[in-house]
Amino acid sequence: MSNIQQSGTFAPAAFKLGSRTVKRLGYGAMQLAGPGVFGPPKDHDSALAVLREAIAQGVDHIDTSDFYGPHVTNRLIREALAPYPQDLVIVTKIGARRGADGSWLPAFSAEELTQAVHDNLSNLGLEVLDVVNLRIMFDTHGPAEGSIEAPLTVLAELQQQGLVRHIGLSNVTPAQIAQGRGIAEIVCVQNQYNLAHRGDDALIDDLARDGIAYVPFFPLGGFNPLQSSTLSEIAARLGATPMQVALAWLLRRAPNILLIPGTSSVGHLGENLAAAELELPQDALSELDGVALAA
Repeated sequence: MSNIQQSGTFAPAAFKLGSRTVKRLGYGAMQLAGPGVFGPPKDHDSALAVLREAIAQGVDHIDTSDFYGPHVTNRLIREALAPYPQDLVIVTKIGARRGADGSWLPAFSAEELTQAVHDNLSNLGLEVLDVVNLRIMFDTHGPAEGSIEAPLTVLAELQQQGLVRHIGLSNVTPAQIAQGRGIAEIVCVQNQYNLAHRGDDALIDDLARDGIAYVPFFPLGGFNPLQSSTLSEIAARLGATPMQVALAWLLRRAPNILLIPGTSSVGHLGENLAAAELELPQDALSELDGVALAA
């Protein structure tokens, strides 16, 4: 039995994502693209192998976007996995585009959002997208207030046309989530959250009460890696990697948290999935809870 299928350490081992129930430990495809999430992968065959191994290990939830590359990760997913397993949920996102220099730019117009949905459908080889997250880009460094009515209304219309099953939000504030829920059913929220970046603590608990998934990205800080001697020391004590400890802490944090750790290495994929089995003693949990205060 694979690591992820043994994930009984954390209850529940699965959570609702739209009309489906998925295992809480999924896979994020962002790192399969080239440096800076731009251009083709360094090793095409290795990228395909990682995707196939993720499915073999029981992953049933993959996060991607057509602006990864751009177009790179979706085409890799299609090449590696189509025809797709019936239980696989592919979550993509729209609302951004890439500049010629690899920069991340907002793409909020009705035309850009509509084209993005069609590009995702085409490159993934799908007739309907399971979940589409609308990424809000008022500030590229994090959530910033502003109305999301116009772009979300466009996405809701695409949902009504049958091109999108479920809608999520990314890089958003609680006020934007409240506004969004007045426009469409929101099945998930994807924001940065980790041991040291805990601004969404109250939001996570509120979403859990409403049965909405919370999907944290950058569990170790992403482009600005988290440096924590506490995390490293606990990992050493437990015979684990810092990433495994960070993921295990997130799984314990709330039942509605779904994880999408990314890697371009089959070996690291196995390590990440093994986090589902890692027991965190109470003293370790207390120390980890203090990381945010020291950050």
